[in-house]
Amino acid sequence: MSAAVQPIPVPEELNASPRRTKHYSRLGDYAILLKMRVTSLVVMTAWTGYYLGAQRAQISTFSWKLICALMGIGLVSGGAAALNQVIEREADGRMARTQRRPIPGKRMGVAEAAAIGIACILGGAAYLVITTNLLTGVLSVLTASAYLGAYTPLKKHSPLCTTIGALPGAMPPLLGWAAARGRVEWEALVLFAILFLWQFPHFHAIAWMYREDYRRAGIRMLPVVEEDGRSTVREVLAYSLMLVPVTLFPGFLHMVGRTYIVGALIFDLAFLVYCLRFARVLSGLPAGESRKLARSLLRASVLYLPALFALMMLNAKFTPLI
Repeated sequence: MSAAVQPIPVPEELNASPRRTKHYSRLGDYAILLKMRVTSLVVMTAWTGYYLGAQRAQISTFSWKLICALMGIGLVSGGAAALNQVIEREADGRMARTQRRPIPGKRMGVAEAAAIGIACILGGAAYLVITTNLLTGVLSVLTASAYLGAYTPLKKHSPLCTTIGALPGAMPPLLGWAAARGRVEWEALVLFAILFLWQFPHFHAIAWMYREDYRRAGIRMLPVVEEDGRSTVREVLAYSLMLVPVTLFPGFLHMVGRTYIVGALIFDLAFLVYCLRFARVLSGLPAGESRKLARSLLRASVLYLPALFALMMLNAKFTPLI
């Protein structure tokens, strides 16, 4: 196994504008390896699950146990991200958006990255078992295993990778709930379903923006396999529409009050507007305009999820346990 992969030059049109040489610190490379932006989102959604689970259990929603749970979940998430980059180092070297990552950029060896990834997953899972409960630790390992063992290799073979990857991708709030409650309940499954459905508009927007990169790397995302975009738009609209009733389920389960229900409907309608705008990519727009629509949808999705979960936490209202 080679220690690094030589980045493959990309077409001149992708490098048309001059770029300054960027200097990477060791700490910065570790942050990239652990995908700290993605890991931050994982921790945020796990916090939502823990907070609501603690409310149901009528225990403190902010405690040392919460900090331990978020640290453990964050470590497992970062470790999975690191091993993902080890597995996909050749594909990363072919894509303009990833060829400056530590491994294809030849700033970090494969052995070092793999060691960090394994240590984070095993250490994070063990930490969860010790500080929260066995269930959370086991579920975190299964989540990382599904991400690395199913989603990552499937990206080279089928656009179903998005559906498969959305399963471990939706686990953070469920893990947070399990950390607080010690078991999985219907409320946790509702949080799982919300995050599962949200991922399709989010990741299809990314795949549409970078479809040439994905094609060059041999990654079979839906916009690469179905070049006319019809299937991509159909999935974006279908999953965003399914998201509307599912985001209202917390109200039916008495997890939240009326304020959340009204706010969720407003957020859902606003998000649907961006999904409908994205459908304009089917009208034969120039590549630049099409990319702008995808970027707008991506930004909307990044704002939508934290806003929805924050509102859920602020308006949490459980009925007393019997």
